[in-house]
Amino acid sequence: MGISAGFMVPHPPLIIPDVGGGEEQKIQKTIDAYHRAAETIGRLQPETIVLLSPHQTMYADYFHISPGQGAKGDFRQFGAGQVSMEISYDTEFVQALCKAAEAAGLQAGTLGERERKLDHGTMVPLYFVNQYWTGYRLVRIGLSGFPLTAHYQLGQCIQAAAQTLGRNAVLIASGDLSHKLKEDGPYGYQEEGPAYDARIMDVMGRGAFGELLEFSEDFCERAGECGHRSFTILAGAFDRTALKAERFSYEGPFGVGYGICMYQPCGTDEARNFLEQYEEKERLRLLALQEQEDPYVRLARYTIEAFVETGKLPEVPEGLPEELCSTRAGAFVSLKEDGRLRGCIGTIQAVRSSLAEEIMYNAVSACSEDPRFAPVEAWEVGRLAISVDVLGETEKISSPEELDAARYGVIVTRGAKRGLLLPKLEGVDTVEQQIAIAKQKAGIKAYESVKLERFEVIRHH
Repeated sequence: MGISAGFMVPHPPLIIPDVGGGEEQKIQKTIDAYHRAAETIGRLQPETIVLLSPHQTMYADYFHISPGQGAKGDFRQFGAGQVSMEISYDTEFVQALCKAAEAAGLQAGTLGERERKLDHGTMVPLYFVNQYWTGYRLVRIGLSGFPLTAHYQLGQCIQAAAQTLGRNAVLIASGDLSHKLKEDGPYGYQEEGPAYDARIMDVMGRGAFGELLEFSEDFCERAGECGHRSFTILAGAFDRTALKAERFSYEGPFGVGYGICMYQPCGTDEARNFLEQYEEKERLRLLALQEQEDPYVRLARYTIEAFVETGKLPEVPEGLPEELCSTRAGAFVSLKEDGRLRGCIGTIQAVRSSLAEEIMYNAVSACSEDPRFAPVEAWEVGRLAISVDVLGETEKISSPEELDAARYGVIVTRGAKRGLLLPKLEGVDTVEQQIAIAKQKAGIKAYESVKLERFEVIRHH
């Protein structure tokens, strides 16, 4: 046995009649599709349901799997406490999954539970499933801040656990689509919202799971989605598996997208090894980028490689361009991995004797001292995309009208608090966004007034 079916489903609490109070009738297509999915699960009679929820305990660097024998939950926070459920966990499956994750080098397990009660991302799908089948035990898994590739790997571990135990298992990937479909919706409108929903429903409707890994973090964030990581775990659980994919429904009348699709395995397909294909494609892309790196970026990469290997800052290498050795300037070194920021540290003004030293010291800081990230490890260095920004002189300005997010970086100051944001950043298109993020970085409240400075940069890739 193994995973006998997978489902992509949403989790709007108002789909429960006691919560919706009639409003649920506006998403009748979703309700009908939910019943169709639940009926299918009833016919399959799985021993185990593996459910992925964005509203389960979530950590930046850990996949949380619910521990214990079981849990309870209700819709009290949505005004319907009388709608409740109690489930039992498949502890043997949890143990097998933890072992598979450990073998794969993934940080995953049952530690750090914050809330024992079932979340609505879990209960909404089970509300429908329980009308057709209750003879299952549950494995409840949260998402993480890891890149999409790690979520796909977790799916592979779920697949391995199900096969090792010989379980008849069903996987449910719980997640709404964009929350930014309409101006009068709860989260407003963003053009990426409808674009995300159209793209994700096309990808999931075709079962083209390799394309899930190509969604940029910035695009997903601006779209306000909540289920993409769930869907990517589902994809990994069907690695190398031939699938029949079927789109059941899509609608978004409340400004939030709801999509339901079903996947049924029908044999082996070695060509659907999407993670391996993506990583090879990324390897070739990064090699091509590295071949085009200019001396500034090559210096940063050389420094990071040497520091990660030895733990020491290397000597300034010989043969550098004259401007690196004879000029002084502030510089920022930015690292990305799998399209996600992996570190960014810099200096507003020169503090070293040369620009070369400025870049080298900041490269070490970016890979080892950025408080937002763990230090870069040796296996990651080749996966890094590196950029170096050399800052021009700063100048004081009197108003935001003198800024341009594509041309100028901004420095905001209030008392001893000071924040900086570079120009030409992906996803930062307006001066208002630029100032807001710089304030946030400095710990300055959004409504507080600040002094403004601007600067230009030369960006090296």
